[in-house]
Amino acid sequence: MKKETKTETKDLKNVLVQLEEKLVEISKKLPQLPDSVGEFLVKYGPYLMILGVVMGVIGLLTTFGLIASANPLIRAGYGYGYRYGANFSIYGIVQLISMVLMAMAIPGLLKRAKSAWNLMFYASLVTAISYLINMNLGSLIIGMVINWYFLFQIRKFYK
Repeated sequence: MKKETKTETKDLKNVLVQLEEKLVEISKKLPQLPDSVGEFLVKYGPYLMILGVVMGVIGLLTTFGLIASANPLIRAGYGYGYRYGANFSIYGIVQLISMVLMAMAIPGLLKRAKSAWNLMFYASLVTAISYLINMNLGSLIIGMVINWYFLFQIRKFYK
């Protein structure tokens, strides 16, 4: 079984590398951001990511219903309050994975490490999966096009 796992891991890695290469090719054909804009995004983006992760944690707590279950006024609403108890969904778990990847990327983004950019790319793929799970096709298409446009425009700043 260990050989199968290594082969599957290698296959997944190859698929991710091929996808990244294809998106790099597509990105080169699109209008390029001025270097000053890219530099601004790379310089201040990690700080916005920190804010995003904090807000995302609050959003995840809401998704899981933990904030509502901790509020005594809502719990006092009997049946109403019980609907907002811990509601662990697949969507919430997938979003949690994306959030963890983003949080892991922040120190490397501050150092402009390519490995941190890779984590952001993986987080975007996980986010795309969450949109697909929720059948949120508008966010899947529009959100990912915008996300990948900016992500691949700043890729050159990470070494």
